[in-house]
Amino acid sequence: MTDSLGIAVIGTGRMGADHVRRIGRTVGGARVVAVADPDGDRVKEVAGGLVGVSAHTDAEAAIAAPGVDAVLIASPGPAHEEAILHALRRGLPVLCEKPLTPDPAGALRIMEAEQRLGRRLVQVGFMRRHDAEYERLKELLDSGGIGRPLFLHCRHRNASSPSFFTSDMLISDSVVHEVDAARWLLGQEVTAVTVLSPTPSAAAPSGLSDPRFVLFETSGGAVVDVEIFVNCGFGYQVRCEAVGESGSARIGDGHAMVVESAGRWGGEITQDFTTRFADAYDRQLRRWVAAAARGGVAGPDAWDGYAAAAVSEAGLAAGRGGVRTPVELVERPPLYR
Repeated sequence: MTDSLGIAVIGTGRMGADHVRRIGRTVGGARVVAVADPDGDRVKEVAGGLVGVSAHTDAEAAIAAPGVDAVLIASPGPAHEEAILHALRRGLPVLCEKPLTPDPAGALRIMEAEQRLGRRLVQVGFMRRHDAEYERLKELLDSGGIGRPLFLHCRHRNASSPSFFTSDMLISDSVVHEVDAARWLLGQEVTAVTVLSPTPSAAAPSGLSDPRFVLFETSGGAVVDVEIFVNCGFGYQVRCEAVGESGSARIGDGHAMVVESAGRWGGEITQDFTTRFADAYDRQLRRWVAAAARGGVAGPDAWDGYAAAAVSEAGLAAGRGGVRTPVELVERPPLYR
């Protein structure tokens, strides 16, 4: 390995292209050496703007390209498992955008591959763990600053949803962030999920059950509620309030500047997750590059990806059946304790 970590980026859509940009402009000690995407024109366009980068339509070919020391996966979820297993067979560290896999079974296969290697090489891109506000809330909860946590109240709102978004994706692609954040903040597993669906908003596309209200029960006796509203119309908001036995703390208000003028007051509302969590994405990538250079991870691992997939699976069942659904987890392997 050279002084600069050579990275293969798998997937050159919105997230993949953004990661390529970050590696080139905001992250030191790393360089993109290969990119892959089934869309040949798109991958050539991304590679064409970089020096010494090979373009591939096959993930395995990119992972096997000369100079690759680590792999960043930003392809659609169903393609993650195969690419991760290719990387693990070569002993390469991986940063995989969420979800690790669309279902728990795929995540278990990845954990089994890591256990055969005897070390953790896979990190999942739950970037909220790298956000400064979330880190402060985590420190407060860990220190006992507001006593034993009783509730997490979470709000996750998007201005609008893509045309391909489905009711299931509200859980598997959006609420999955709250799944990981809640597990991490509380240091507890989610044990059951309930999904409530009010009459859809008039702004929701036909057939989309939006908004939804999701309840998590946890192994430590806390309750987490999540309002997911992906067509709120006014902007992107992520908020979290922790209520403990002796206090509460809230993050995500985003009021860095409030303007008062002409008899009115207000401020801007972020319109996009890449803006709200720009610093978190930078921190995540810098930390992963440093850890990958040492052959390890610096964030949520394959167990966290598996647990999130298991909770999402229970959430999908709860949303379809309208009943409280227990979460089924295998025993946590020693490698991930």
